[in-house]
Amino acid sequence: LDHAKKGVSEVARNVRQASRFLDELVAGASQEEIEQGLPLPGTLGPRGKSAGGRLYFQIRPTHLSPSIPLPGNTPDHDILGMALTLRQDHPLRQVTLVSKDINLRIKAAILGIHAEDYYSDQALDDVNLLYGGLCDLPADFWEMHGRELDSWKESGRTFYRVSGPGVVNWHPNQGLFPADNGPAFIVRQRRGQEAVIEILKDYTA
Repeated sequence: LDHAKKGVSEVARNVRQASRFLDELVAGASQEEIEQGLPLPGTLGPRGKSAGGRLYFQIRPTHLSPSIPLPGNTPDHDILGMALTLRQDHPLRQVTLVSKDINLRIKAAILGIHAEDYYSDQALDDVNLLYGGLCDLPADFWEMHGRELDSWKESGRTFYRVSGPGVVNWHPNQGLFPADNGPAFIVRQRRGQEAVIEILKDYTA
């Protein structure tokens, strides 16, 4: 990361962002917590399932890893050696090497290491897995969340501040549609169990 962080290229920007992500993960963590693995925030996986896990830093000397029966001495071999080490240390678990490097995945297959490409830049086979950005509000939503309701107008637009457990899964710019076919809303802000929503103008009326 140190070698590639300087400059204005896309690679340099990605490296700096990766460093910021790592800094956020280790901030406030003790050495013991880092050694036990830092929990990663869950994300939506390629098949609509939640994906998460823990981040571990490789601090074991590479010369202690199993030898690689492949010619040459490259950084790829260090990665493959660590994958073999993890497989030896955790025989009841499947060790998967995830890489965009097709040649590295081929080498892994030769050594019997399960390897996968990553999914972040791949199109979904099923478009129904794409997030639609819409949410149907239950019929009792306002009964459960309307007790501490603030409302105001600004530049001809109507806003509400609502709070409650049903708010935590909302996202900015998400559309909210009441079950009684009442006015629809769009989420403008959300912090914890509190959100600011705006009435959407019905241009079909």
